[in-house]
Amino acid sequence: MTIAPWLLVAALLLGVGDSRAEGPAATAVLSARLVELRNGKGKIGCLLYASAKGFPTDASAAAQVKWCPIANKESSCSFDPVPAGTYAVACFHDENDNGKMDTNLLGIPSEGVVVSNHAKGFMGPPSFKDARFSFPGVATEIRLEMKYL
Repeated sequence: MTIAPWLLVAALLLGVGDSRAEGPAATAVLSARLVELRNGKGKIGCLLYASAKGFPTDASAAAQVKWCPIANKESSCSFDPVPAGTYAVACFHDENDNGKMDTNLLGIPSEGVVVSNHAKGFMGPPSFKDARFSFPGVATEIRLEMKYL
């Protein structure tokens, strides 16, 4: 018996000569188009979350944070290319341009807010589970209507 067949078996078991090439994960730009802004004051804060941790209020837990200008009561936030996966977006209208989402004494936002899927919370902010969506790794724009409480 020759060694060549055993080398072939060993190579196959170790994956040598495997024709399936694993390239880098597909990445693309994800954009959020914000409409129904009540005015053109301030700027829009957009946060992209890859998990429930901190969603939707802890900016330090967001995968990306973008500040975007307003024109004609609309705005568009584009996140740096992200890989395909599950994400949720939270946006707010920073009308007074102080760099944060303002709330009243009860913790209710006093500026416009919206999250992906237009998810709503009950006695608190919406959940990541309700706001999450599958991003295919190709350029995508989601449309979100700003809501004011």
